[in-house]
Amino acid sequence: MANETHRVELIGKPDCHLCSEARLIVQRVCDELNVHWVELSIYDDPALADQFAEFIPVVRINGKPFDQFGVSETRLRTALATGS
Repeated sequence: MANETHRVELIGKPDCHLCSEARLIVQRVCDELNVHWVELSIYDDPALADQFAEFIPVVRINGKPFDQFGVSETRLRTALATGS
């Protein structure tokens, strides 16, 4: 059962090399820490496109912006492990 304390969202788009790199990091960290995560595409949601198109990939934790233009594995792991 996934840790429901955190919900991680990776916002990106298909065929984005930075998004692909971020996906690998998010998947690895969330799998190791048993944290639920989802991937959202700016192509599927006009509101996400309006807000984040120039900043992808974007990572949000519990709906709050965490990282943009990529993701730091160390920062993500620390934030999820400590509840920050």
